[in-house]
Amino acid sequence: MGTFPDSVTLTEVGPRDGFQFEEKIVPTSLKREIILRLVDAGFRNIQITAFVHPRKVPQMADAEALTAILPQIPGIAFSALALNLTGVERAHAAGITHIETSISASNRHSLNNAGMNANAALDMGVQMVSLAKQYGMAVRAGIQCVFGSGYEEAVSVETIIRTAQSLLDAGADMLCLADTTGMATPVSICRMLDAVMPVADNTPVVLHLHDTRGLGLINVMTALSCGITHFDTSMAGMGGCPFIPDAAGNIATEDTLHLLNSLGIDTGLNTAQIAACSRDMAAFFGKTFPGKIYRLTADSHHERSAGDSFKMRPTDMA
Repeated sequence: MGTFPDSVTLTEVGPRDGFQFEEKIVPTSLKREIILRLVDAGFRNIQITAFVHPRKVPQMADAEALTAILPQIPGIAFSALALNLTGVERAHAAGITHIETSISASNRHSLNNAGMNANAALDMGVQMVSLAKQYGMAVRAGIQCVFGSGYEEAVSVETIIRTAQSLLDAGADMLCLADTTGMATPVSICRMLDAVMPVADNTPVVLHLHDTRGLGLINVMTALSCGITHFDTSMAGMGGCPFIPDAAGNIATEDTLHLLNSLGIDTGLNTAQIAACSRDMAAFFGKTFPGKIYRLTADSHHERSAGDSFKMRPTDMA
């Protein structure tokens, strides 16, 4: 089975990647409640929103308002996504200290979704990282479509290496490889990590995996054996990319935790509390999400109705 790490860090992206895929708008107050409940469940890294155009992604239109009502909690990183320089500027003005910049390595995907080719996107990505570092922000540089674009267009390992090196040279503190289309396989995971890990050197590499083709957790196992200790997950497996047809959500947080727990890998997270959040959001949206474990895990002590007010804790006053 290979050698696995003793502990793994999960970043919860449900409040951003999960909610952005839904048409029913989540009230800002409910977003705050869910985020703080995720903190109570043990998360130290949560991607809370995206500073993107509100007409293109209406669910994220309250990015500034949400940031303003979240407490500053020591040891907790509330991060946000930015896709251009304007997004970085907005995030900084709103008080965000941890930012993820994101560009596509696919020419077709970048042209369709950002209106620029991959080379121009990389230039902008370097500028975003540099600007964020000037503002003193912790920067996670994301690369989309690392394992394929879905446009019958190959994304070469050499392209990813060149993109990663440029972002790292600009000052990125972490590197995130995103399987945006859910096309990764154990073979392509190994091949890509074998090439990228030496380039990253001591810079942490995060995998952002989607489960479009059902290989999400298998790819987690493969990545663990390759030395990856950071993954993005989304509660109940909600989410997807609004700009990719038939895109599935991220690997489900609870399912990933079940796998990691079975391997004796520590995360510091409480599955039951996270599952309660997932069930509340499933009730709010009136749908069943693809995750499995959240439907099997009940904890009446932590269960509450979606929309109930979140009780302030001492750390909320920080």
